[in-house]
Amino acid sequence: MTPVRRRTLEILLETHRAMGAYEVLDRLAEDGFGRQPPVAYRALEFLVEHGLAHRLQRLNAFAACLHPGEEHAPVFLICRKCDKVAETSAPAVRNTLHDAAGEMGFTVERATIEALGLCPVCAEGRE
Repeated sequence: MTPVRRRTLEILLETHRAMGAYEVLDRLAEDGFGRQPPVAYRALEFLVEHGLAHRLQRLNAFAACLHPGEEHAPVFLICRKCDKVAETSAPAVRNTLHDAAGEMGFTVERATIEALGLCPVCAEGRE
């Protein structure tokens, strides 16, 4: 792992939330890694490919994987108010998806499941 990849992973782990590539780039630049967008994108792509981070489509952001090195199929719960992200396991959801796909002769190789709603803190403030 290169120094920029290592620092990118550290940045994701420090924040405990999903971050956009440009947020990561700003932090990398503060640490002397330059301001060219490919620096952040390449590092993030590497981390995703190696199971150390996840890409969240809804937020166009990245989050550190909570279970690196483990075979798992996370489901992401995204708060629509504060953008906090929780990673959880939902094997029943995954099994249902794979079964439905299998009925059509389709083999799922990768799927990212994201659910949008309200976290407990934001839900308490709701009228």
